[in-house]
Order: sequence, then structure tokens, then C-alpha cells
Amino acid sequence: MDKKISIGVIFGGQSSEYDVSCVSAVTIIEALDKNKYDVTKIGIMLDGRWFVYVGDNSRIKDLSWASDTENLRPAIISPCKAHHGIMYLDKQNLKYEIVRLDCVFPALHGENGEDGNMQGLLTLSGIPYVGSRTRGAAVTMDKAMTKLAVTPLKVNQAAYIMVNYNGAMEKNPDSLISFVSKQMGYPVFVKPSNAGSSVGVTKAHDRAELLSALTVASKVDSRILIEEYVRGKEIEVALLERYVNGKKQLIASSCGEIRPAGEFYDYNAKYVDDRSECIVPAQIDESVAKLVREAACRIFRATDCTGLARADFFVDGEKIVFNEINAIPGFTEISMFPMLFAADGLALPALVDTLVETALRDAGEFSE
Repeated sequence: MDKKISIGVIFGGQSSEYDVSCVSAVTIIEALDKNKYDVTKIGIMLDGRWFVYVGDNSRIKDLSWASDTENLRPAIISPCKAHHGIMYLDKQNLKYEIVRLDCVFPALHGENGEDGNMQGLLTLSGIPYVGSRTRGAAVTMDKAMTKLAVTPLKVNQAAYIMVNYNGAMEKNPDSLISFVSKQMGYPVFVKPSNAGSSVGVTKAHDRAELLSALTVASKVDSRILIEEYVRGKEIEVALLERYVNGKKQLIASSCGEIRPAGEFYDYNAKYVDDRSECIVPAQIDESVAKLVREAACRIFRATDCTGLARADFFVDGEKIVFNEINAIPGFTEISMFPMLFAADGLALPALVDTLVETALRDAGEFSE
């Protein structure tokens, strides 16, 4: 391209994964080639206010950007296709400016970021964006809907119960507890249906812990999954769409193996406790790894993903059990998505470049 690509990176958001989003955004921003891209940093505060942030990246990473008032410009992404970009306040002249964006990279996790809401706004705006469209984002964010979408593939999944944990059930959960005890036994995993980064997820070993886990999960989402415990190694695969000779291809990375610091790979093990280990390639037979990658690609298509995703499995010998798929995987320094492709020879700058190019080509707005 003769001119730089104008790209907006969106971070923060009204989500329990706000902190992770800010760290992911800095990784992406600093990986974008400054000779190729003009980057607009778009931050959404926890209270829902939008700003263009013109301060230092370090303040995004340490979460202090929201108090850096001198470098905040009130802003919104316009849903009007004629604008094709972001409107922000020029404080000096006290008027709004419109900045055209060629592409948006949502570095958002969790509610309002990867559940289809942001994708709907970006679709209305006409701005090409990295990642899944509204339907794919909504399906992969909702664990129950993901399970339903994957069922026809005949890929093994953990047995589960989906419940609407309303006030009546909270007051009288005995029938549910009895059913779980008889049909699944313990331990079980209790998960909010709509959440990421293992927020609100608990491993319950008995009745008392199950009751507590339901309360924890209900604070995140009223729709809750109770899943049987699956024994096996935690295996992850990164998925990427890219154009080769004008044709879009889906590639799956090598398999990675997670050895969590805690009892399972929860939020603390993913982002706080540095004792968690990520082993690439995973220590499983190559024939099994091939089956995992093939299953991951089929699940990517079945859940209507676009651009990128990370699929998670349990592997016990030759048995493969699908866990979940994440349509906006983390981009922190210890996140598996960039780590897996780096191990396969695709460094972070080339990875983010590929993601932007794919988004532009999908929208018919890429020029050589």
C-alpha cells in the first residue's frame, strides 16, 4: 500500500476481563509495524465511556490510562458507514473530528467485547475488523450454544447440565444437587455460560462446594453449565485464516500443553501465577495431535468463526474431548495463541499483520 493503514485497537470494556484486555492491546499495538500502520488507541472504561488515548502504552498495560486525563479524548465509533471511523473531541478547538479507520482490531475479552455486541457495531459502521462476525462471536462466547453447534460433529464433549439459576433455584437447589450427585458424581466444573478467561469457573468436589460454585457463577451469568470432570492433559490449538495466492486457508498450529499452577487452568493460573507451564509442542503422540488439529478446524467452521480462534481440549491417551473455543484469544506475553504460532515460525508482528490483511481482504478493501 502507498499510504499507511489506519487501524484502531480497542481495549478495556465493561467486562470482568478488562485487565487482560488492556495487556493484550499493548502487545498488539507494539507488534504493529509503525512504518505500515497509523494506530489509534481506543479505550473503553469500566463505566462504558469511550476515549481515544494518546498517552504512553505503559499506562495502558498498568491500567492507569483511565486516570491520565490530559491524554484522553472523548470518542465514539460512528455506526454511519459514511464516516467509516471514529469521532473524537479536539479539546483545543472544542469540536469533534472524524478519523477514518481502515480496520479495527478488537483486543476485547468477555462481555460486550467478544459476545457479538462490538461486532454488531463494527458491522454497522462498515469498518473491516479482525475476528469473527456477530454470529460467530455470540455462539463461541456462549458455552451452551457452542456445545449445541459442535454436537453434530460427533466430537467428544464432557457431559453437562445447563441450568437457569434464578431466585427460586437459589432458594431450593436440592433437586439439582441430587441430580448432579447421582448422574455425574464429583468433582464437577461449574461455569457461567457467557464468560471467558475462566472467570467464575469453579471445580466443586462435594455438595457444599457445588452450592458455593453456583453462587459464584451466577454473579457472572444466570445461565450456568455444570460439567463432568474429564481426566487428561489440557491441550490447546491456535487457528488462523490467511490468504495464499488469493485463496483463504485455515491453518492450525502445533498443539500446546498446559500444566496449570493450580488445580485447573483458572484465571489466576492463566494470568497471575507464573508457575503454570506451557509446553510446545504438547507431549502427545503425533497421530493424536493431528486428530486434535483436525477437530479444531471442524469446530472453527461449525461455530462460524472468522479470522482467528483458540480451541481447547482434554487428551487422555488416544481419547480427545473438546472443552471450548475462544474467538478472541489473549495476546498477553504468556498467552497461548501467539506463543503457539511463534513456535511454528510465525512471529508476533507477522501474525498481527496477517490478521489485519485477512480482515481487509474479507471486506474487499485490501490493495497490494
